[in-house]
Amino acid sequence: MSFSIDEEVTLRLKTMANEMRRDCIRMGNATGNLGAHFGSALSLIEIMSVLYGQVLRSPLFGSSQIYHPNRDRFILSKGHGVMAMYAALRQVGVLSSDELLTFKSNKTRLHAHPSINEQLGVDVSTGSLGLGFGVAVGIALALKKINNIEPSVYVILGDGECNEGAVWESAMTAAHFGLDNLVVIVDQNGLQYDGPTSEIMSMSNLAAQWQASGWITTEIDGHSIPNLQTEFSRLSNLRANQPKVMIAKTVKGKGISFMENQSKWHHNRLSEEQFDLAMSELDGESIK
Repeated sequence: MSFSIDEEVTLRLKTMANEMRRDCIRMGNATGNLGAHFGSALSLIEIMSVLYGQVLRSPLFGSSQIYHPNRDRFILSKGHGVMAMYAALRQVGVLSSDELLTFKSNKTRLHAHPSINEQLGVDVSTGSLGLGFGVAVGIALALKKINNIEPSVYVILGDGECNEGAVWESAMTAAHFGLDNLVVIVDQNGLQYDGPTSEIMSMSNLAAQWQASGWITTEIDGHSIPNLQTEFSRLSNLRANQPKVMIAKTVKGKGISFMENQSKWHHNRLSEEQFDLAMSELDGESIK
């Protein structure tokens, strides 16, 4: 698969990312005292904008063919970052601005973690960390080795999620079967619920661990849309009988000054003053 990387497309994706960040704050604020995983979603915004805005092949969003067998698959194994996915789905016409505000409410389609939903194009329910990745490996194996069709499988993991033993069992399995139709993005924001990942369970060289497990490995600025475009294009077209992983260096809570690099915003609730401050910062944010 190849796609255009030019200034017009890049600007469109940057605009999309800025709007998605605002929508995440609106969604989380609408939950009231329930709160939301703000920091965990905001570190994913640029990654999600490039995936949904350009990379995913033939998604047919908003149509009855959203589950077409030849579409690329996307699995958010880091399920608590789901607000970023919902914000992306609004950008591609699947969700309305009003429906976003039903997040976590009764009878909503927009649950706190992804839940299988054909209308939303969600293939896998996730939230138990490590689970989504294992399912993604199974899907990639079925597509490549059993059905012999071309779609790629993209899966997002958190760096804290990489503490799970199931992640490394899945990584070894994918390498053993040469699943070069599988691309993993690790959201390496350096923080998890209990604090810095370096203190909770040190993984001093995450890229080296993936490479040692048999994966083609690259490291990238996870907030640089041009770099993400280039790397997604390269990895998507690379067929070398090995799965591929992108270690995306990100900032938890990116874009909101009082949330950035703060573990307490892994999951939290906004006061009225904090909501106003967050939106004012985003309203004044330039498209970088």
